[in-house]
Amino acid sequence: MQTGKKFSVFEHQTITLHQTIGDVMIDEDLLQALQNYYGANGVPYYSLIYKGVRFNEYVGVLQVGTTTIEVLPKADKILSNTSDVQTWRGILLGMVKAIGTFDVQSTGESNLRIHPNSLLHLYFELFVKEVEYLIHAGLVKKYRKKEGNVTSLKGNLLFSKHIQQNLIHQERFYVRHTTYDTEHLLHSILYKTLQLLHRINTFSSLQSRIGSLLLSFPEMQDFRVTDATFDHITYNHKTQSYQRAIDIAKLLLLNYHPDVVKGRNNVLALMFDMNVLWEKFVAVSLRKAFNTTEQPSKYFWKHANGSRVQMRPDIVLNIDDNEHCIVLDTKWKNLNGYNPSPEDLRQMFVYHEYFGAKRVALLYPGAMNTPVKGTFYPSISSTEQNPRECGILSIAVQSNIKEWQTAICSICKNWMEGSLGV
Repeated sequence: MQTGKKFSVFEHQTITLHQTIGDVMIDEDLLQALQNYYGANGVPYYSLIYKGVRFNEYVGVLQVGTTTIEVLPKADKILSNTSDVQTWRGILLGMVKAIGTFDVQSTGESNLRIHPNSLLHLYFELFVKEVEYLIHAGLVKKYRKKEGNVTSLKGNLLFSKHIQQNLIHQERFYVRHTTYDTEHLLHSILYKTLQLLHRINTFSSLQSRIGSLLLSFPEMQDFRVTDATFDHITYNHKTQSYQRAIDIAKLLLLNYHPDVVKGRNNVLALMFDMNVLWEKFVAVSLRKAFNTTEQPSKYFWKHANGSRVQMRPDIVLNIDDNEHCIVLDTKWKNLNGYNPSPEDLRQMFVYHEYFGAKRVALLYPGAMNTPVKGTFYPSISSTEQNPRECGILSIAVQSNIKEWQTAICSICKNWMEGSLGV
């Protein structure tokens, strides 16, 4: 097993050459690997600066060689105490679990609980548990076509190839036949992922389990994995239990970028856009309490040649009830007492108009729960008696994810009922 270094940073933070973060110094080798991965076209996770890197709004894990960089969320001046790293790591893990990316309970062993110490550990641990369950339950077999020499005639004899290869060895037959075994695409993907984890894993608690799985798992031929590999996978009642393991395998295999130059600074990038994660977290939190629709769309402009442009708010509550329809848009930033940007407010005005909403609101993370009412000025020609409302819902970030979700539901419910803010 590789022994690795690990350090944590926050979104929008800068690291520079020879800077020490925790017990890790940013050396030329690590900086060069990040620059190589950035390449000519760039990556969205960070930008290059003079002798350093500035992280963007993406959070998650970058493993460069044996060095793991954990990028954590942190809106300005929220939870700004000495336990930031541990607190925000827990918040990030909780949000990822809450949006349903993966079930945190093992498929076959509901009494087990995962206690990862990083997002990377979470993915590795879940994959190992899923494959352990599949082996314990018995690997699924499938029929497949096989071609080659056998010692007894079965299937279809391929006469031309039989003559070419068996003119002397007349005891053999070159045939094409059907076999029923464990050598199929699902197992090839899982085996390739196990080999990858065996190379890059730096968690001592997992290494022996990965090695045991490699010994227990049937060996498969190597093959090149692309997006198209997963597009053709279909599940039935026998293979449905494979879906979670395959989903994790897809994430790991497609986000692994081997270093073809030096061969020692391979990169694994498991990153989330924090704005998207916040949007999905709020949507999941509200789903059980409301008739929630994520990202419904409406056309609002049409080109002369027939092409149309859509608008798509983050969340619409009670979309089938025009009298109580509420449009919410999530923004992962801390207002720090300031007004929303004019661009955000103009966006909400358009949502109000096209969705016929009773109210619209912008949802932000904050240091405390401070819902505030706001209204749009009527246009000069408007004859409306009631002003259009646009709220600013600042929701306190909490380390207890369930309590945080409850608070989100409560604040939005009170807002819908018109009992919050002035």
